[in-house]
Amino acid sequence: MLEFKYDTQLLIEGKNLNEDEISEYFTTHFKGDCLLAVGDDELIKIHFHTNEPWKVLEYCSTLGEVYDIVIEDMDRQSRGLKG
Repeated sequence: MLEFKYDTQLLIEGKNLNEDEISEYFTTHFKGDCLLAVGDDELIKIHFHTNEPWKVLEYCSTLGEVYDIVIEDMDRQSRGLKG
């Protein structure tokens, strides 16, 4: 069984985005692993494994426009089912 069930991926488009600040927020406020927050001050790509993807979406929506959202159930995928 996986500790963190949902692979959460999205893009944030905004102004004055800071990948270091976003990464720090994730590590101090969310339970999860495999964090990737990369980009520049106008576009950040997020990849994160968590059990609470709605919290990630809620936070990211405060930073700018969120799009290309993908949330996959890795537990289902590991059983050969569509995630």
